Amino acid sequence: MNTKLKCLLLDDELPGLTYLKMLCEQIPELEIVKAFDNPEKLLTEIPKLDFDLCISDIEMPGIDGLTLAHLLQDKLIIFTTAYRDYAAEAFDIDAVDYITKPVTKERLKKAIAKALDRFNKTAVTKQFIHLNTDKGKALLYFNQIRYLKTALIDSRDKEVFLVDGSSLILKNINFDSFLSKLPETDFCRVNKKEIIAMRAVKFFNHNEVTLLHQEQNGKFTTLVLSETYRSDFLLKVKI
Repeated sequence: MNTKLKCLLLDDELPGLTYLKMLCEQIPELEIVKAFDNPEKLLTEIPKLDFDLCISDIEMPGIDGLTLAHLLQDKLIIFTTAYRDYAAEAFDIDAVDYITKPVTKERLKKAIAKALDRFNKTAVTKQFIHLNTDKGKALLYFNQIRYLKTALIDSRDKEVFLVDGSSLILKNINFDSFLSKLPETDFCRVNKKEIIAMRAVKFFNHNEVTLLHQEQNGKFTTLVLSETYRSDFLLKVKI
């Protein structure tokens, strides 16, 4: 289970944002990815940010926090606001918590505990991830993945090979971000350019892994098992 949540902070008032960041830095369960004082700026950077939780003000110029929450799709959100009027709307969109300002460390810690609990429960039960592909948005089911490699045309993209023999190009996602969305014991990075599903392993030795995936020539896909990732792979083979 995760012991840390990767977190974005958003408040259009700089003093409030600075204070919130200071409180969050005192909570061991949080890893602050980035702090924003502008919701539009946050949205433009979303595709390249790896995060689990957003702690956001509600009343802001341009995009308010409630609208933002809808755009964050399956991410956890905690609202901090000086107004009590939005509580019903916040829970209608399944916010983790709703904290009225001034925020205290004790109150924030309770909200983070709720977020961590929900995150870990979701991680256990969730069977798919929602990603942008070359064919549009897609639900990628864990049990359909054989392996993933860096795309040939653009290294920022990744090509995922599926059980049915098809493949998809995942747009602008890095390996660490992809792995963080997967069940930890079921997937493993084997080298700098490839991640495999453990259920797809056919044979392996000290330097190579052969998968239950056939190339166009009929041969099974064989990947290099690099020294950097070998111990993690061997540990997962024994689980």
